[in-house]
Amino acid sequence: MALSMAGLPGLLFLVLLLLCVAGQGMTHSASWKPTWPAYRLPVVLPQSTLTLAKPDFGAEAKLEVSSLCGPECHKGAPLPTYEEAKQYLSYETLYSNGSRTETRVGIYVLSPRSAQQGGEERAGRARRRRQIYGYDSRFSIFGKDFLLNYPFSTSVKLSTGCTGTLVAEKHVLTAAHCIHDGKSYVKGTQKLRVGFLKPRYKDGARGANSSSAAVPDPMKFQWIRVKRTHVPKGWIKGNANDIGMDYDYALLELKKPHKRKFMKIGVSPPAKQLPGGRIHFSGYDNDRPGNLVYRFCDVKDETYDLLYQQCDAQPGASGSGVYVRMWKRPQQKWERKIIGIFSGHQWVDMNGSPQDFNVAVRITPLKYAQICYWIKGNYLDCREG
Repeated sequence: MALSMAGLPGLLFLVLLLLCVAGQGMTHSASWKPTWPAYRLPVVLPQSTLTLAKPDFGAEAKLEVSSLCGPECHKGAPLPTYEEAKQYLSYETLYSNGSRTETRVGIYVLSPRSAQQGGEERAGRARRRRQIYGYDSRFSIFGKDFLLNYPFSTSVKLSTGCTGTLVAEKHVLTAAHCIHDGKSYVKGTQKLRVGFLKPRYKDGARGANSSSAAVPDPMKFQWIRVKRTHVPKGWIKGNANDIGMDYDYALLELKKPHKRKFMKIGVSPPAKQLPGGRIHFSGYDNDRPGNLVYRFCDVKDETYDLLYQQCDAQPGASGSGVYVRMWKRPQQKWERKIIGIFSGHQWVDMNGSPQDFNVAVRITPLKYAQICYWIKGNYLDCREG
């Protein structure tokens, strides 16, 4: 197969969006299962890499982010051109020694026949930190039998205060604002660490022969240093407003494998195709220190890049992987995949009345292609979303 590049950015952008949703039509029957849709995925490949000056690490860590426009504003925004899409999906890499680079990308399609390229849209609006809707529906997860088992074991804590999710043997997906405020890196990012919950045993009882000897105490974190981080330029250029919210995601590469089961990423299906219309995520909300907090809720609205929902959450949950469980037809099995990254809280104008939502960034076909390439380093391994 040859990699072909678009010559008519605007038209081919629309064609790609149509191709990306092709095959999503689903009919319900008695034996119907919510099934992962098939997508025709684009390819995002590096074209050139520039060495940048060492960055400033002076930004204060913010555990939530805000933007300026809501779902209707976002839906009405013009599509980016092909050149804009390339610019937004170009990315900055920070290394543990403090050096950084900027990589410019090209967008292609693996097809001998027609179109490609794509891009993203817009989003936003903000409010204070409450993020709880009526009765608090969050569940604190206790006991190592739950905390150390999948899917809860995929949630990790960042030393900057956010949450991340294990998406490969050495990679963690999180929100961009957890390490970069749109202008500079947050304090502590150069020595960024990822924390894994593990049990703390009393009286040195670990490994004792008695079945009652090992009595688990409160959990503790085991920390692994981060080797490098990737942040899309759409976040940095957008500076967390307008389109910036659409690119509030980052990938961290650890210095050594974590040896835990991870959760794969997937392209976000339309909300109407999600099982029960719901999403799930777990994070380290800062009002429950040391606890992993799980929640699920209905999606209330969506744009091409964002999911609007009212899952109860507090700062600290930012960066959590939003996931669903659906049927994978080729393998004939159920599979959970991360379809978004929890970002933060927004007030939006709904027909003249203020409405507040928690917001997650969707993994679109282009974002899937980019994040997968960051993980795999080979676009041929990124053909299934």
